[in-house]
Amino acid sequence: MVARVMTTAFHGIDTQPVEVQVSMSSGLPCFTIVGLPDKAVAESRERIRSALESMGLALPARRLTVNLAPADVLKEGSHFDLPIALGVLAVMGVVEPDLTERYLALGELGLDGTLAPVSGVLAAALAAVALERGLICPAGQGGEAAWAGPNEILATPGLRELLAHFRGTLVLGPPEPEVAREGAPLADLADVRGQESARRALEVAAAGGHNLLMAGPPGAGKSMLARRLPGILPPLDPREALETSLIHSVAGLLEEGRLLRARPFRAPHHSATMAALVGGGARARPGEISLAHHGVLFLDELPEFQRSVLEALRQPLETATVVVARARLSVTYPARFQLVAAMNPCRCGYLEDPDRACSRAPRCAEEYQGRLSGPLLDRIDMHVEVPAVNPLDLKRLAPGEPSAAVRDRVARARAVQAARLSGEPFSTNDGLDGDALLRFATPDDAGQRLLNRATEEFRLSARTYHRVLRVARTIADLEGEACVCAPHIAEALSYRARPVPRYT
Repeated sequence: MVARVMTTAFHGIDTQPVEVQVSMSSGLPCFTIVGLPDKAVAESRERIRSALESMGLALPARRLTVNLAPADVLKEGSHFDLPIALGVLAVMGVVEPDLTERYLALGELGLDGTLAPVSGVLAAALAAVALERGLICPAGQGGEAAWAGPNEILATPGLRELLAHFRGTLVLGPPEPEVAREGAPLADLADVRGQESARRALEVAAAGGHNLLMAGPPGAGKSMLARRLPGILPPLDPREALETSLIHSVAGLLEEGRLLRARPFRAPHHSATMAALVGGGARARPGEISLAHHGVLFLDELPEFQRSVLEALRQPLETATVVVARARLSVTYPARFQLVAAMNPCRCGYLEDPDRACSRAPRCAEEYQGRLSGPLLDRIDMHVEVPAVNPLDLKRLAPGEPSAAVRDRVARARAVQAARLSGEPFSTNDGLDGDALLRFATPDDAGQRLLNRATEEFRLSARTYHRVLRVARTIADLEGEACVCAPHIAEALSYRARPVPRYT
């Protein structure tokens, strides 16, 4: 007799159905797992053995063979515990084989038979829908699975409760879809006093999803501004929430199986490796740029990152995807993130203060800024200088405009963009390209003349030319203007000026 239970293998956010085939035959007692399992899958034998013993069951003194089909695909992760255990119980006659064949199962077994949370439940639930099967998963992740809407969800705390449900002595009720709880209140933009030009740039960047680089001396408020960006961004719409939560589910970062509703804000330390930022490792896990999908990636002290790591951002900034290639597999993750970066003008940070600048100025600035390549800077839509603020002036300055008022303007601008870009794979102006850019961002005659003159005088690249148009389109949306005019082009050009001086 061969029992069959469906589960899935993960390749990034994609899944591949895996059939767990369990056979019991005569021969010397053994428990063999074949089908290219990794170490975690191979060790499931001992977890299953202990879990069954805790329930008063013992493995039969016969030959047990488990095949994970297709056999030429690498099987990774502890989520294979539950489907293998169900297959073993089916060949032992404890569970009806017809029952197990109706579900896609995943979960990690504890030694006492309880189920521990695993990554990828949301992706597995979507796979169950495609296969027209129910889903069996750990109890704490039923709310996550419910968003995909499989035919039936059995969210069970352990193997014992699952068997009781199959026997009819316990009913596992359907879980309810859950979203993340409200976190701590977001930092308010009203806390920022002064820095009007930087505040305006932050609003424009939020409205159009544009990349932003802020440069200035230490203590000027660059990080403070960046950390208030989430407070002026609209929440995720249902499609974005599902896409973003799917990535976090595969990474095992969905807290209590609750879908995200706030845009992610990821701020890795400048010591982050290539695999941490872009994705990779033995199992090709998603990196920070994918975890920031539909959200913000904040890179503080930008030149302190390894140059190879920063250069790896160039392709994702253009394509909104990242391909993590390994010898055994190639995984594609979505990476439509908004890059916000901050930097000092030089290593000491006081380049323009002759009383505090180091003895190597201005050479130190040239070396420090030289860590950032031209192609990378060309992909950042807006460059803003954040000057120092005299601490004695802070008390005299009035509080800034609160985040709620700015968020309302950003939401209105984004609503205009979403209506205009209906049917496009993007909903904000940062994605405008090709024909869409010509149709929606072509300036009037005065604006075109200004842009042409600036292109010749500043020798703008084609990429920079297009990015100026995108930013100008966003400025027009904030002003409620249907046409991109010369003042919008002029403001967009001001954000392309290099925020810190270069020395030759």
